[in-house]
Amino acid sequence: MTGLEQWLYELARLFLMPVLCLILAGLAYAFVALGRFLAEAWQRWRGSYRSRLAAFQAANGATSDDLEIWILHDLEWLRIVSRSAPMLGLIATMIPMGPALLALTSNNAKGVGENLVVAFSAVILALLSAAIAFTILTIRRRWLLQDLRAIERGPEAR
Repeated sequence: MTGLEQWLYELARLFLMPVLCLILAGLAYAFVALGRFLAEAWQRWRGSYRSRLAAFQAANGATSDDLEIWILHDLEWLRIVSRSAPMLGLIATMIPMGPALLALTSNNAKGVGENLVVAFSAVILALLSAAIAFTILTIRRRWLLQDLRAIERGPEAR
């Protein structure tokens, strides 16, 4: 490898640990969000749910535009995780592929296996966190828009 190619390779490898940490953080967030989601789903099913959107509106006298911004803010991290986790998984897959291919050229099966385990484990966890976050995002968006509609229609619609 030339000096530039070696420098690019080393630079890319520097990002492996931060990307793996971001994948783990996204997975942890997805599981925390899943717990909150299941609790809210249980409350909605039992009929004991108290809308945080309605509480915000009552406390602040918010308009529909303010409530829409509140909804976007509330769903923001779910959207970020659902969209960025697959990209992080791809990055975490591609970085170890270089060393795996180099190990393959020197018949080092152990080196190939070690690098591929990291690559595929990372992408699996990233896709799992994205799938959880996207599912929650989709359903919670519908719930919040239903809450918004009920608020806009007034007390007679509740």
